[in-house]
Amino acid sequence: MCIKVLLFEILLFFSTALTQNITWQKLAEDLQFPEGPAWNGSALFVSSCYGGYITRIEGTVAETFIDSSMKPFNVKQSNGLTFGKDGNLYACDYGIGAILKITDKGMTEIISPGYEGKKYNRPNDLAFSPQGFLFFTDPKSYGKDKPDGRLFKLNINSGEAELIEDSLCFPNGIAFSIDGKNLFICESAMNRILKFGVADDGRISNRTVFIELPGGDPDGIAFDNSGRLYCAHFGSGIIYIISKEGKILSELKTPGKKPSNIEFGGDDLKTLFITEDETNSVYKTLVEIPGQKLFFAPF
Repeated sequence: MCIKVLLFEILLFFSTALTQNITWQKLAEDLQFPEGPAWNGSALFVSSCYGGYITRIEGTVAETFIDSSMKPFNVKQSNGLTFGKDGNLYACDYGIGAILKITDKGMTEIISPGYEGKKYNRPNDLAFSPQGFLFFTDPKSYGKDKPDGRLFKLNINSGEAELIEDSLCFPNGIAFSIDGKNLFICESAMNRILKFGVADDGRISNRTVFIELPGGDPDGIAFDNSGRLYCAHFGSGIIYIISKEGKILSELKTPGKKPSNIEFGGDDLKTLFITEDETNSVYKTLVEIPGQKLFFAPF
């Protein structure tokens, strides 16, 4: 009996040490399923998936950057966002089934309307590789028995898209390691994160399982400058911090149960931004280790 009690106390200690209660500051609220936070060096841009608009947040001021009432109109239901070296915002729009380029004035252009004559299924999230290719996930169905999600590589200059993977169970968040030699993708329906090798010419290979996670869906991901991977775990109310070896180091509790995506920003990249879909809000907190400067970032 004494051994059992001691074991319980040890497990309780490690469980408590693992979970971090931190202070979150709310930056925006009353959004409509916020997603895809993207930092351009001075402001944060966030999609409202169900609202048909993108919000710009600078400091504590949040305002609509572009919405479906603006002309010419090419934004319908944007999700993942990221900035390129050219200063333009690149967006997955699952309402249109296309990849968009958006200028700093809010002018939109469809740079990839689909693949082999058909629009994409539900473009979800995207990231630039060190070589300048835009990789994006394209889920279709949700289920462990429905491996119909895809991964594409897009040349943003020519508009040519290459199908890389076509047997993923709801591929979601996507990020490149800080050395650019590996690509990580959340396979949400399988509750795991996959890891791929990346060659110098941008080809990927050697698909492996990086980590299996407990209940909930791994959604958006981002690396810090030490190589640790942050993962927004939708449904669990947790941001997991994961080691290079694929082990959970700690957990950050979020204000709601549905953190959907994350982004590092601020002058020193020590501000962690999250989109949270139970509260339909955007929050931030400070971290000790700065985030990774994304490949092809405009700053």
